[in-house]
Amino acid sequence: MAPQDSDELKTQTQKGLYAMGCILAAFIVIMARLYFLQIKQGTDYDKLADSNRVRYLEIMAPRGNILDRKGREMVTNRPSFNVIWLRTSNRLDEEWLKTLSRVLDEDPGVLLEKIRKMVGQPGHLPVRLAEDISWDKVRQIEVNKMYLPEVSIEVVPLRVYHYGDLASHLIGYLGEISKDELDRMDRSRYHGGDLIGKAGLERLREDDLSGIKGRDYMEVNALGFEQKPLKGEAPVPGRNLQLTIDVDLQKIAEEELANNKFAGAVVAIEVNTGRLLVSASSPPLHLQDFVGGISKANWKAMLDNPLHPLVNKVVQGQYPPGSTFKPVTALAGLAEGVITPDTTFFCPGFHRFGNRTYRCWRHAGHGSVNMKRAVAESCDVYFYITGQKLGVDRLAKYSKLFGFGRLTGVEMEHEKAGIVPSTDWKRQRYPRDAKWHEGETLSVAIGQGYNLVTPLQLAVMTAAIANGGTIYRPALVEKAFYPDGTVAQSFQPEVLHRFTNQGRNLKLIRDGMVEAVNGRRGTGRRAQVETQGIQVGGKTGTAQVVRIKQYQHLKEQDIPYKYRDHAWFTCFAPASNPEIAVTVLVEHGLHGGSASAPIAAKIMTRYFNEKLEQLQVPDVLEDGDEEDEHGHDDENGVAPAAPSMGTPLQF
Repeated sequence: MAPQDSDELKTQTQKGLYAMGCILAAFIVIMARLYFLQIKQGTDYDKLADSNRVRYLEIMAPRGNILDRKGREMVTNRPSFNVIWLRTSNRLDEEWLKTLSRVLDEDPGVLLEKIRKMVGQPGHLPVRLAEDISWDKVRQIEVNKMYLPEVSIEVVPLRVYHYGDLASHLIGYLGEISKDELDRMDRSRYHGGDLIGKAGLERLREDDLSGIKGRDYMEVNALGFEQKPLKGEAPVPGRNLQLTIDVDLQKIAEEELANNKFAGAVVAIEVNTGRLLVSASSPPLHLQDFVGGISKANWKAMLDNPLHPLVNKVVQGQYPPGSTFKPVTALAGLAEGVITPDTTFFCPGFHRFGNRTYRCWRHAGHGSVNMKRAVAESCDVYFYITGQKLGVDRLAKYSKLFGFGRLTGVEMEHEKAGIVPSTDWKRQRYPRDAKWHEGETLSVAIGQGYNLVTPLQLAVMTAAIANGGTIYRPALVEKAFYPDGTVAQSFQPEVLHRFTNQGRNLKLIRDGMVEAVNGRRGTGRRAQVETQGIQVGGKTGTAQVVRIKQYQHLKEQDIPYKYRDHAWFTCFAPASNPEIAVTVLVEHGLHGGSASAPIAAKIMTRYFNEKLEQLQVPDVLEDGDEEDEHGHDDENGVAPAAPSMGTPLQF
C-alpha cells in the first residue's frame, strides 16, 4: 500500500473516531439531561403538567359562629354570590369588559382597578370583580355565559348579624386583606381579595374563626375548557366561639343608652369569676356597613361623629372616676390606720386647706359623719381629710392594687391603662413642674385631678369589693369549639390579685354602698331593683370634665354638651351574697344617680328576675348544721362565692 493511501486511511479513521466521540458525548449529554428532567425533577414537571391539565378553585371556609352564653347565635353566615375572572388566557377584550360592566351595572374603570390589584399574584388565583351580587345579576351572567368567557360565579359565606349592631365593638367586623397584612400572613392560607377580621373578636380570634379553605379540581383541555370534575377537598369550617355575654342584658344596656341618646359604656361582670355579661359602648358600630367593604362616605361619617362611635369606650374611654373612687380612699385609710370605722369628721360644706377652699357637693354640709355614712352620702369633706392624711403615694398604692393604672388583660383591642397619679408619676410626666402639691392630693382623693380610669377597670374594682378582695382577669370567651362540638379551649377564672386581711374593711365599705342605694339620704336610690329580696349596693359619681367659671351660674341643661360632667354609677348585688357587678358611664350625663343608676337597675332587675324563674328549692340542712349553703364563714367579712354560670342562685 502506498504511503499516501496509508495516511489517508489514518486520517479517515481519526475522523470516524472523532465523530463517534461527538455522537457519544451528545448521547451522554442527552441521557444526563433526560435523567435530570425525568428522575431528578420529574415530580416537579409532573406537577407542572398537572397544573396545565387541572384547574382548581378555592372554596372559602365558613367562618365560625359566635354565640352568647346561653348558646344563642349572634353571628353566623349566609351564602353570597361573587363574580370572578379565572384568567385562563390572561387577556382582556374590550367587548368582554363592556358586556360585563353592563351586566354588573359597574363602571369599567372600577373593574380594571380590581384587575390591576391582582397583578403579580399567581395566575391560578381568580380576580374577584364583584361581591354579594343579586340573584337577578347571577341570572344575567349565566344567560350571557357565551359572551363572558372565563367569568364564573363564586359562592362564599358572608356574615349575618342576628341582633343587628348588638355588641358591635366587641364582635368587630371583616374587611379585605391589605397588602401589609398579606405580607405578614401565611401565604398558603391567604390571598389577595380574602376577607379577614379587621377589628374586635373577628380579628383577635382570626385563627379560630377563619377555618381552612377547600378546593374544587377540574380537568381542562389544551384550550383551557373544562372537561370533567375531579375529586376535591372540602373546606374545614372555623371554630365556633361561645361568649360570656348575655344577649338579654346586652340589649337592655344598649337600648337604654340609645333611647336616651347617651354616649357612654356599660359593663356587667360576674364578681366571683370575672366573666363579662355586658360590654356595651355607645354609639355602636353599624356592622352592616362593613359587609362587602365599607364606603368612604360611611367611614368619614364615623370619623367626623363627635360621639366617637369608633372608640370602644369600655376599654378605650378614660375618664376621671369622680366619687366612685371614694371606696378606694376609704380602704386605703382603713388599711393604713389613718381612720377607723368609728372615725368622724365634721362637714360644714367645705374644707379649707392652705389658702384654698374645697367644696363639698352638698353646700349645706353633712355635719358629723363616720366612714359608712361618708360612703353612703358621698361626703367630699370626709375624703378630703382622709386623702390629706394618707398622701398621694399611699392612695396610688391602693389604686394599683385594685387594678387602676394597668391593663386588665381583657380580650379587647387597644385597651388603655388610665392614670394613677403619684409623686414619681408627676416627676416623669411634668418635669418642669415636678413638685407634687398637697392640694392636688385632695382632688385625687375624691376621684378628680389627674385620675383616669376606664369603665371596665371600675367594674373590676367593684367586683373585688363585692367578692371580698379578689381581682379576676375579665373574660369574654366561654369556650371555642369545633362544629362537631369538640371543645378546643374553655374558660377558667384567672386571679390577678387578692387583698389579704382586708375582709372586715371591705365589708364596711360594702355596707356603706348598700346604704347609698337603700338609705334615706343615699345618693343611688334610683338603682333599687324591683325583684323581691334583692338589695343593691352602689356608688354614684360625677366626674368634672372642665372647670369654666362662665358656666358656673347656668342651669345644667344650658351648659354646652361637651363641658357637662360625666355621670357614673357602679354597683353590686345581692348585698348579702354578691354575684353581679354593673358599672355605667354616661358621657356628659351630669349626675350618676339620675342618668346612670336607672340603667344599672334595669340590667339587674332582668338578671335576678330570670334567676328567680330558675330558682330551685335548697336542700334542708340537718339539725346542728350552722354553715350556709356554700359552707362559708362570713366572720372575716369575705362574701361567700356565688354559684357558677348556669347554676340557679339561691337567696
